[in-house]
Amino acid sequence: MNAAPQLLTGFRDIAPDYDGLICDIWGVLHNGATAFTAACDALKHFRAEHGRVVLLTNAPRPAKDLEEQFRRFGVPPDCFDAIVTSGAAARDDLSRRAVNGRLAMLHLGPERDRNIFAGLDLDVSDIAHAQIVLCTGLYNDDTETPDDYRAMLKDMQARGLVMLCANPDLVVQRGGKLVFCAGALAQAYEKIGGSVVYYGKPHRPIYDAVLSELSDARRLLAIGDGLNTDIKGANAMGIDALFIADGIHGEDVAEFTARHMAELFSEAGVHARAAMRALVW
Repeated sequence: MNAAPQLLTGFRDIAPDYDGLICDIWGVLHNGATAFTAACDALKHFRAEHGRVVLLTNAPRPAKDLEEQFRRFGVPPDCFDAIVTSGAAARDDLSRRAVNGRLAMLHLGPERDRNIFAGLDLDVSDIAHAQIVLCTGLYNDDTETPDDYRAMLKDMQARGLVMLCANPDLVVQRGGKLVFCAGALAQAYEKIGGSVVYYGKPHRPIYDAVLSELSDARRLLAIGDGLNTDIKGANAMGIDALFIADGIHGEDVAEFTARHMAELFSEAGVHARAAMRALVW
């Protein structure tokens, strides 16, 4: 079993040990509908007293779309210094792939994600004519599951199409409900032999972008509710981690004890310095 984490009632207990934060968004700062005021206040305290805060998200959208979303949800702009998204990383790769002529691309995902490729030299296509697939999620994640995409994924695999996964998350919170993300489709595609390129946590390239935003920080802490994304990614980068237990793994947290947290971490093959139910100062 992995070492048991320190259980915190307030982030203030370990905040002085760090001068830079890498903080997840969904499940930590908001639930996909409403801001968690106490969590936002905790980040404000850290910025005022200790250092910079970079929000790192697997959202398949540019940062400006997240800022607009924050205004609707009530996440204040003074609780962070920068936003790094997997969507921006995917867009950068698409722009490189399209440099030698127009690229025919199948967009697998909802209309709201189309800003990720707006203005790029590509044509939105169907499976029969696509050269590549950009997956930002399910077309309707309120009602669909990956099982609804079996035939579509099989057709993509038959053509040998590479899937660019702009959001490696399997699920995310939205108003207290868990909905499937692009990572769930990418996982299903790999299982039938499809080729996938991932952007975002827990993969290293997204952390390189974050570290450029925190170049003056020497003592970093990653905060997140995803064991296989936030915590795994921090572990791979050698960054201390704080696990938020009441996020996407809330149903798995039978009891908030150091022993049970250690059991969850052991099952996921990760470790964290500390754990909290929710981020509060």
